[in-house]
Amino acid sequence: MKILVVGSGGVGSSFAHIAARRSFFDSLVLTDINEARAQAAVDEVGDPRMSAAKIDASDRAAVTAAIKAAGADMVLNAADPRFVQPIFYGAFDAGANYMDMAMTLSHPHPEKPHELCGEKLGDEQFEHAKAWEDAGLLALVGCGVEPGLSNIFARYAQDHLFSEVDEYGVRDGANLVVEGYDFAPGFSIWTTIEECLNPPVIWEKDKGWYTTPPFSEPEIFEFPEGIGPVECVNVEHEEVLMIPRWLEGKRVTFKYGLGNEFIEVLKTLHMLGLDKTDKVRVGPVEVSPRDVVAAVLPDPMEIGPIMHGKTCAGMWVTGKGKDGNPREVYLYHVVDNQETMALDNSQAVVWQTAINPVIAMELISDGTWKGAGVLGPEAFDAVPFLDLLKGEYNSPWGMEERTPKA
Repeated sequence: MKILVVGSGGVGSSFAHIAARRSFFDSLVLTDINEARAQAAVDEVGDPRMSAAKIDASDRAAVTAAIKAAGADMVLNAADPRFVQPIFYGAFDAGANYMDMAMTLSHPHPEKPHELCGEKLGDEQFEHAKAWEDAGLLALVGCGVEPGLSNIFARYAQDHLFSEVDEYGVRDGANLVVEGYDFAPGFSIWTTIEECLNPPVIWEKDKGWYTTPPFSEPEIFEFPEGIGPVECVNVEHEEVLMIPRWLEGKRVTFKYGLGNEFIEVLKTLHMLGLDKTDKVRVGPVEVSPRDVVAAVLPDPMEIGPIMHGKTCAGMWVTGKGKDGNPREVYLYHVVDNQETMALDNSQAVVWQTAINPVIAMELISDGTWKGAGVLGPEAFDAVPFLDLLKGEYNSPWGMEERTPKA
């Protein structure tokens, strides 16, 4: 396998570190609009199979040209979700398989944003599924940690734990602290704002997809391995748009443990218009308010040394077990920032995202996962993935049995 990675930020560089320990690929070109950043990541990894190049991820033709120049048969989109379209289409034009960790952005319903869906996350990519299938190409979408590992947990639950699923509920929480900062997202602020301020989507078998106001339906969820209770709220996320396409169930939700202070900051940004993307004139220049916010916040790539704690991604599933009795489980993956920094000089949030596309590519490379079209990870057998994660990749996942609610 020959890989081209678009984006050399936290996730792209973490991907390179993790992949360097594996033998399934022949070459990997790490690209970025800032070639020096890509080269620095390659130099840090020190794998002779890896090289760096410059790319403009906003230019479809440039993406195609870079893929062809690298001779790549697999493209990993590790760039900001704003660049999904040119990378997705650029890979198709080049005749390469494609993988991403976030899908095309949504656009709220113009009249009833907190009731009805407008254009949903990933809609544009799913519309092109037949073209990818007819070309014999695979676009494996939403294959990070959430979406990604969470979807794989859902597939495992359907196949091995439940005869009937009432709800697939992604629940994400952490006890991470960044020294010296009251507000320091562990991921791109662009992605954070999109997820948290857009209307959350819920899917129900009898209603289909619908939306609610941001931060709705708060609940306290108990996270494992010392993280403890965290208040979680509805947040827009791809799993809700993906899981019903392949798995059987009655309801799909996504709730994120943000905390009151984090939520209030996001509400304030929205109130002041600082979440907007359209440029405004400030003296002699025009600038996007959201870019200003990103510029004044700490870079997620650089906060690892001052970050402490653990992050947990997981899938809470309720329904009837294989024996027909009520069952409730939480399948989860916990990552400690101190451990990921020591291993790969990568902070926990980006490292936990990056390990999953590495494993998925290995399964595609050896023929364990096969397919064509636009598919999510839940379209494939979960067991080989989870076995590799816990085994050769030495990053254990866990499962807790919980008492079903009456």
